[in-house]
Amino acid sequence: MSNIVNAGGVSFGGEGLPIIAGPCVIESRDHSLSMADAIANVCSKVGVSLVFKSSFDKANRTSGDSFRGPGMDEGLSILAAVKEAVGIPVLTDIHYPEQATAVAEVADILQIPAFLCRQTDLVEAAAKTGRTVNVKKGQFLSPWKVRSIVEKLETAGSKKILLTDRGTTFGYESLVSDMRSIPVMKETDYPVVFDATHSAQMPGSGGSKTGGAREFIPTLTKAAVAAGADGVFMEVHDNVDAAKSDAATQWPLDQLEDLLMTLKNIHEAVNG
Repeated sequence: MSNIVNAGGVSFGGEGLPIIAGPCVIESRDHSLSMADAIANVCSKVGVSLVFKSSFDKANRTSGDSFRGPGMDEGLSILAAVKEAVGIPVLTDIHYPEQATAVAEVADILQIPAFLCRQTDLVEAAAKTGRTVNVKKGQFLSPWKVRSIVEKLETAGSKKILLTDRGTTFGYESLVSDMRSIPVMKETDYPVVFDATHSAQMPGSGGSKTGGAREFIPTLTKAAVAAGADGVFMEVHDNVDAAKSDAATQWPLDQLEDLLMTLKNIHEAVNG
């Protein structure tokens, strides 16, 4: 049984299956507000809690010419507007220790990107804000190794920890999702979230952008929930072909309700 971790009124590790969802990157104020409102309406209809996710800076892009986002100041202003207008908690990434304090003034959850999960200064800075910290397990890391990340967070004073599995590097330009990772990571006694969309990526396969196999997202996510995931992370867009980041693996907004309903039913069946 995982500890229950609360963030902005949403509980992870309890009876429900909360969803972390939103466009990969903040594309504009209007788009973020409309997406947050639309996703919130779907989640309310299905009966699942929502944390809105979007990044103000996509620092890890395949091409230097790719859209990165509005930057921290404008991005935090937009996320604050989402919180006020839609009334839901928000999550966003940080990439440098010096960003932690400012981002924590707005974000209910600070996210450590997968490639940065072993950066001690970054992890400790996030922990010291007092906010919930969601750490993406690096693609290069076995699930048993997340315990050392948890120890860093706890030593820095945090007990508000989420761990997210987003697949593991499997040869060139492909990831594999090992469902053993979920119970292994839950042995830390913290909730484990499954990243449905990044797990379907095929890094580098798209030439100047990351490719992926969106059609496998439902299969992977259903398996993860059946394996005991405490939440689902899913990037969602209303026009996936025009998305400015991770277009190959964002989930279409108009297909969100059906998938969430299926996941909720699986979660309820598994948990009795």
